[in-house]
Formats: sequence, C-alpha cells, structure tokens
Amino acid sequence: MSRRAVLLVNLGSPASTSVADVRNYLREFLGDERVLDVPAPVRWALLEGIILRTRPKKSAHAYEQIWTDQGSPLVTTSISVQQKLAATLGPDTPVYLAMRYGQPSVDSVIAKIAADGIEEILLFPQYPHYAMSSWETVVVRVKESVAQQAPQLKVTTVQPFFADEDYIAALHAVAAPHLAEPHDYLLFSYHGLPERHMRKADSSKAHCTIVPDCCTTCSPAHATCYKAQCVATTQALVIKAGIAADKHSMSFQSRLAGEPWLTPFTDQEFERLPKAGFKKLLVICPAFTSDCLETLEEIQQQGRETFLAAGGESFQQIPCLNDHPAFIDFLAKRTRVWLNEAR
Repeated sequence: MSRRAVLLVNLGSPASTSVADVRNYLREFLGDERVLDVPAPVRWALLEGIILRTRPKKSAHAYEQIWTDQGSPLVTTSISVQQKLAATLGPDTPVYLAMRYGQPSVDSVIAKIAADGIEEILLFPQYPHYAMSSWETVVVRVKESVAQQAPQLKVTTVQPFFADEDYIAALHAVAAPHLAEPHDYLLFSYHGLPERHMRKADSSKAHCTIVPDCCTTCSPAHATCYKAQCVATTQALVIKAGIAADKHSMSFQSRLAGEPWLTPFTDQEFERLPKAGFKKLLVICPAFTSDCLETLEEIQQQGRETFLAAGGESFQQIPCLNDHPAFIDFLAKRTRVWLNEAR
C-alpha cells in the first residue's frame, strides 16, 4: 500500500522582528507574481526602489507588537495544528507543514516528504477562499517543487472550503461564546484584494463587477471569485448563528494604495459604526485560519483604538480557528474522506 500524508501550507512569517528579516520576508512575499501581479521589471522597481526602502521598518514595528517568546503567532499556531492533526490521524498518516514564504519552505518540506518515502499527499492550503495571491500561489508553488524534486509524488489538492458545513460549524464553535456576550453588531472583516483581481480570475470576463449583484447571482465565475466566496461564508455563518440581517455586515482590510480595492474598508467601518449607533462590536476574520499580523495587530490593536476613539464602548475580535478542536476535527474529517477515496 502506498504511503500517504497530509501537507498543510500557510502564509508564513519573518524569521524575527529585525528589519533585515522582515525585508527578506517582504522581498519573497511581494516578489510573488501572483501577489504583486505586474510585469517583472515593474515589480522589481516597485520592490527595490520604493517598498523595501520604507515598509520593512514599519512592518518590523508591527510584528514586535504581536511577537511571542515562541516567535511568530502564525507559525507557532500552525505547528500546533500540525501536531494535533497528526495525533488525531495516528502514525499511519504523517502530517507535514510548510510556509509559502519563509520557513519551513515548500522546497525543504517536499524534499523531506520524498526522503521519507511518501508516495501520495493531500495538499491542504490553509485558506478557505480562492485568491490567486493566496490559495492559488500555494498550489502552484507546491506543484512546481514536486515536479522538480519528486515527480513521482501524487498530489491531491483540497479545494477552497469557504462554505463547507464542517468549516462553518468550526467557525460557529469558536464564535458562539463571544456571540453569547453583550454586543450590538458583528462585522465580518476579510482580507482585501484589488478589484482587478476579481475580474482577472473571472474566466468568462463577463460576470465579476459587471453583472449587478454579481456575488449573489449564480455563476461558474464564483469558483474563482474571492468576494463571492466571502459572501457565501458570511451568509452561511449568519444562518448557522441566527444573526439578524441588520446586525452584521462585511468589510475588507489590509488594502494598499494605487488602485481600487474591495469595499467597504474595515478601518472606515470602525469609524462609521459608532456614529450609526453600534457601540458594542464583535469582529470576525474568517479569511484567516490562524491569528496573525492582520488580526492581532491590525484588528485587535489598531482597529480597537480606531473604534473606541470614534465613540465605541466595547470591541472584541473573535479569535481565528487556530488550533481549536473543531478545526482539527474538520481537517481530520476531510483527510479521512481522501484516505477512503484513495483506497
């Protein structure tokens, strides 16, 4: 019988909070043609001429605000997920962990998988929603590494699980205790993307941002539409949790200047909601499976400060799935389905 294993892949993190390490990380991250999708000469000029001259220092300071004694929260949480999933699956199904950027690198982990005699892997990108700058770049990078180092290795990829019943149940399990506390509004904050990425991912070139209510109008384009999948996650959790239509909304965080990005913007919602009478806010970030810079610093710290300064009274970010038992159960269930199908 062939040896099968699971490969979890998450975003990654700088090796430390030093400006040099953050610069190296940003160079790898923003040098990805699916993240900064402009012609290579332009990307190089933007990175080396502008971004890497100023952003590493600012980002290093932000990382310092969330760094722990164990290191990057995203990496340490991902390791915990790996360990707990391995314990759940048992010794016959090893679980490996790689980071798209930083360490452990995809190449080093694929080399270890091949050296361990694994013949088939279930590639499990830790992104619920499709985007070429997240889910797609992980899949492409892993397949490139496999082709170079272990062409005999069979790869099965878990598709975006944005509306999977067990994923929604896991989100609800994490959110439920917080939803039971006094609050008057729930904001779903997703990572932002340029609007151009929506149109670029639409193979029909005739639906995304063109058809009215394109995210809720059924279309094959939704298979690769990040925003439509975010809407689907929101709707599914709202139904699961019984949240009133006038007590929640969606927004998008972490935008860059220079072109139109998905709206509304989360930071602007933090200013608007208190003025609209919503003083006790819960924020959930379903696009992230692990708490990271964008949730711990951008939302918990900067977001809280903005909301309270605008007149808000209480602010709570619902933790990401992290290593919650319900998320481990979801990962294990999807893995067991694959194991049974592969027999």
